Amino acid sequence: MDWKVLADALFPGGHDIVEREQFLNGSARVDGEAVSVIGTTGHAPIGVEIALAQAKAVLATVRNHPGRAIVLLVDTQGQRLRHRDEMLGINSYMAHLGKCIDLARHKGHRIIGLVYDQALSGGFITSGLMADACYALPDATIRVMGLPAMARITKVPEEKLVELARSNPVFAPGPENYLRMGGLQAIWEGDLAVHLAHAIANAPHDDQRSALGLLRGGRKAAQPVIEAIIGGGNVRSA
Repeated sequence: MDWKVLADALFPGGHDIVEREQFLNGSARVDGEAVSVIGTTGHAPIGVEIALAQAKAVLATVRNHPGRAIVLLVDTQGQRLRHRDEMLGINSYMAHLGKCIDLARHKGHRIIGLVYDQALSGGFITSGLMADACYALPDATIRVMGLPAMARITKVPEEKLVELARSNPVFAPGPENYLRMGGLQAIWEGDLAVHLAHAIANAPHDDQRSALGLLRGGRKAAQPVIEAIIGGGNVRSA
């Protein structure tokens, strides 16, 4: 979906979002309240510049607008695969972005992520998956890694991975599988403005992803392991 069409649907009360080299930033109104909007478009590769721009926008909201909700719009192909970015330490820049989002959360900002087009690997992990709750549109593309690339990295035959993807959401792309694993709170259809207002008003205060993954049958071990560790039980039995 074109980000301008999306913004008009999400923010019928108005917005001043602008795009600069695939980076989105601005403010909008949700149920009469101002929110900060930060994101990417055009399947943006996350290099050092965009990572820093997003982090700067998050910190500006924390500094200038205490308590204001933050909406993260996600459309990324993951981290930029260039020698320059690797030599500059792109992993540290992306970690910095994640830390800034976590700082905003601890300062009382409600943070909602929305995958409206594409979300891959580190570009998704340090944005939408850092939100209090992440949502997606039905036609969004979400995956950790394409199966052909995964086969090359893991040395597992691609045919085997395709077979695993039919029954195991960890290997399979698509918002439905991330919903089963608990990575997504819900998939939005219908009135996006109503969905967003409800998401901001009901943003969870704790990380529900492992519990949701267990409840939905897509991630069965994470929550029992967490409970065993917290309770001091035998992790092996989880």
